[in-house]
Amino acid sequence: MSSHHRHDEVALSYHESCLRLSDVDLLKGPYWLNDQIISFYFEYLEKHIFENEHDLLFVSPEVTQCIRMVAQDEVGIFLEPLRAHQRTFVFFALNDNQAADRAGGSHWSLLVFSRPEQAFYHFDSSRNANAEYARQLVAVLKRALHCPDALLRTGDCLQQSNGYDCGVHVLCTVDAVAQQIRKSGRIEGVRSARYDVIRSKREELLGIILTLGGRIK
Repeated sequence: MSSHHRHDEVALSYHESCLRLSDVDLLKGPYWLNDQIISFYFEYLEKHIFENEHDLLFVSPEVTQCIRMVAQDEVGIFLEPLRAHQRTFVFFALNDNQAADRAGGSHWSLLVFSRPEQAFYHFDSSRNANAEYARQLVAVLKRALHCPDALLRTGDCLQQSNGYDCGVHVLCTVDAVAQQIRKSGRIEGVRSARYDVIRSKREELLGIILTLGGRIK
């Protein structure tokens, strides 16, 4: 069997997520994480780690991209089934891809809405490279989430030490923010992820995939 066909084999099916071996391979390298890996982790958090905490919503990168690309009056098509306007905290993985019809982009950052604080927090591990995309998305979300007066704040975010770990930074920052919410009911005061946490995250994800019955090779 060719390596191309091997890479197309399913490594794990988990609720709505489907990881292929080529996706899993991204966790082994110095490689940029794709939509599938981030979507899987968001779903794992929702279905497993925070399964009884319905005030948290983790929006998949695919849905976030659709929200960015459609007309304002169509945004509800994507967010209303998720009951986003009823959630207390909403997580979005933001990508700098400007194409509506294909995956791509070169940088991930994290945008989190906090209803108690009436604020969006943007966490960017590369000198706020996605700041303008975050502003544009917040402008769209204010109406959809019924929070016209919410402010956009820059969250404290560890800066990446290479050109490929932005997705890993996003996942570790999600962990940190979610734990801060559990502790205090707010995002303000969240501490940035540490480098040792960033370095071990890929291995942790591979372990989660195995624990869920998936394959990593």
